[in-house]
Amino acid sequence: MCAAVVFSLTAETLLDDFMLTHPIFLTADRLQQVLLQQFTLEAEGGRREGERRDGESEAAMSAAERKQAVLNMAFRYLDTYRELLQEEGERSNSFPKELYMCAIQELTQYPELVEDVLKLQRWTEILHCPSNEEKESRKKQVRPLFRHFRRIDACLQPREAFRGSDEIFCRVYTPDHSYVTIRSRLSCRVGEILALVKEKLQYSEDQPVLPGNLILVAVTSAGEKAVFRPSDEAVFTTLGVNTHLFACEPSELDSLLPLPEEIHWTPGDSKLHDMSAEEVASQLVVFDWELFSCVHEVEFICYVFHGEQSRWRPLNLELVLQRCSEVQHWVATEILQCQSLPKRIQLLRKFIKIAALCKQQQDLLSFLAVVLGLDNPAVSRLRLTWEGLPGKFRKQFQQFESIADPSRNHKSYRDLITSLRPPLIPFTPLLLKDLTFLHESCKTFHGELVNFEKMVSLLIPDFRYVPMKTSMEGLQRRFSEETSTVQKKTAVK
Repeated sequence: MCAAVVFSLTAETLLDDFMLTHPIFLTADRLQQVLLQQFTLEAEGGRREGERRDGESEAAMSAAERKQAVLNMAFRYLDTYRELLQEEGERSNSFPKELYMCAIQELTQYPELVEDVLKLQRWTEILHCPSNEEKESRKKQVRPLFRHFRRIDACLQPREAFRGSDEIFCRVYTPDHSYVTIRSRLSCRVGEILALVKEKLQYSEDQPVLPGNLILVAVTSAGEKAVFRPSDEAVFTTLGVNTHLFACEPSELDSLLPLPEEIHWTPGDSKLHDMSAEEVASQLVVFDWELFSCVHEVEFICYVFHGEQSRWRPLNLELVLQRCSEVQHWVATEILQCQSLPKRIQLLRKFIKIAALCKQQQDLLSFLAVVLGLDNPAVSRLRLTWEGLPGKFRKQFQQFESIADPSRNHKSYRDLITSLRPPLIPFTPLLLKDLTFLHESCKTFHGELVNFEKMVSLLIPDFRYVPMKTSMEGLQRRFSEETSTVQKKTAVK
């Protein structure tokens, strides 16, 4: 009995691995075709076998079990990619419809399939008509995206997974630093974005000359420029820190300059002086978890194997990586903008305490982002600031630096990961680095055979602890308990 349970769990794990990694070697369209073919082939084989044996029930049951196995695999595929398939609409809804029609035709000979047929019917309804809750969820997408891309403020709002069809508002600048605000789909092509910009400029009073052939350019605060191709998609999630979109004619490319507010800054006291380390850390952890829990597991695979017929853009994963970079730059900027030495020392202490609290909450993304921000060369050169730091905090930061040390393949970080129990938020850039190494060091195919050992290995390092949806409740429960404790202590003071 125990052996049967272990075999069943192993089979389930292998099926999960196959579903997550199949885009590497088998496109979604091809997988759907194979499942449909296998279902109909098994049915035809079952009839021929039944005829040869004069209608023996054993042969018919064997064919029914094989068809049920195909349907179970189809259900696992639909369940794994539910949100992504809903995003594609009719293109993906045709698969469960065809399978449903094939299964109905087999009901007369195989009545055992009645429950599976009903389940398939429910799936066609789910993919064709999202529930009211899902529709309401989609309506809440625009405002957080608007805030994110315009960076109006750091106000936290409940996050939902971003989809390609979500509409956002985004500023696109012109060479004279005026801008137009466009409303666009998140997965919109660059050509469509430029068409929207051109339409806006045609009706602008500040645009005396009609725009000609436009190109879309990402300009950083350092003046670096990246020109997008008209066929590029979902460019919004690829923007780095202090990077803005410009639309200009090709002849104006060399004249593009960063926005003035990105070049000149005014020193002043940070608002962090009025906030406790516990409050800042709590907001970092909640924000990170909401972003990370929106990442579909297949986005990791699509990000690493984007050159191998990736069907879905890793939009949410790109935002997590963008968030990590933002926190690093934010930490360094806050320290460098503070002119008063005593306040700068106090701010440095607060950031070290914030890092400790993030580590305690098992948010390794913000923990290492804060540590790397403090390890910025511009901050490390502040000799008087570091000398004024109490020895207790200097020792603590040295321990944090050892965890961020990349020597021996990030051994200290990996030892820390091993000692923690889920739920936790991993340092996503390192996770992607491991996946990339496995991808480039192992062949995907051996001749005409798929290297399934590679597929299983892709999901082992730091990846099995990403039960995002199941872990979210545990993290929120633990975090809310500790937050309430901090609030009580603050009230007493």
